[in-house]
Amino acid sequence: MPAADHRLTTLEVARFVVDGYLRFDALVPDALNRRVLPELAQLATTKLPQAIGLPPSEDAVARPPSLTPLSQCYPAPSALGEVLRLPAVRGIIESLVGADPLFDHDFVHMLPPRMPHWQHLHVDAILDTPDPTFDIQLFYFPDAVGAGEGGTRFVPGTHLRRVRAEDVSRYRHVLGDERFVGPAGTILIFHHGMWHAGEANPSDKTRWMYKIRLNPRVPQVRLWNTDDFTAHHNDAADHRFATMRFDSVAQVLRKEQKWQLGHEVRYDLVQRVRLWRYLSGDDRFDADYYLTRLEQRATLAESSTPRAQS
Repeated sequence: MPAADHRLTTLEVARFVVDGYLRFDALVPDALNRRVLPELAQLATTKLPQAIGLPPSEDAVARPPSLTPLSQCYPAPSALGEVLRLPAVRGIIESLVGADPLFDHDFVHMLPPRMPHWQHLHVDAILDTPDPTFDIQLFYFPDAVGAGEGGTRFVPGTHLRRVRAEDVSRYRHVLGDERFVGPAGTILIFHHGMWHAGEANPSDKTRWMYKIRLNPRVPQVRLWNTDDFTAHHNDAADHRFATMRFDSVAQVLRKEQKWQLGHEVRYDLVQRVRLWRYLSGDDRFDADYYLTRLEQRATLAESSTPRAQS
């Protein structure tokens, strides 16, 4: 769980780097969840028509424009605004994208009962670049979601596989993919590169989910509660085949996802190290020496390249 000030801990952020998401069950009080549901139904009258190019209804909820500071979105008496301003929610958001990030967009995902259609696997980006900065997407489930009730499907650890939005649409079954099942008030925080999809809802119950994407406007360096940072942030000598610590960030980053077979995890470990260097502000951090080794070879190659005589 997050620290006493509601921000994430160092090891929680390390798990976000590995898995691309964090999950917080029943984080929003149920009384507030009950008040949010009718507001989402009204907000859907704005979102759903617009998504297919139709004007919203006359009683649609006012939407915040993109690039609005989050603190100015859905002011009181909005129940949804209360959720976004809960200390526990604010602390988690601050830990990854800063205290008052920018509103990118949001959407109400409502799956009616006996909805047979499922969404293809996709990424919410046009084309990612090697830039380590990232947006977060908050997935909020104001009502309980049971097995077979249309919970969001996602593939942990895929967020650092650079793909275009529809590149993964042909994949239906991926080893280790998950389908959300959980209590009301649960929040998932996704890296924007997570592969995910909406599932079919063959049940007799409407499935609600609210998604909001947030952009950082400050460097994402040590924004979390760093009380445990020194204890767990290892130096580059933390090496699986030499001297390995078992209480370090590197040990968290070594996790193998189910879809990573054999030594496949090593490729992703390098990407995780690069992201952790950005988040920690330590450009010498490493795990198992893979990135350091590549950098040393590049330095040697550069220094041995003959230079043209002037």
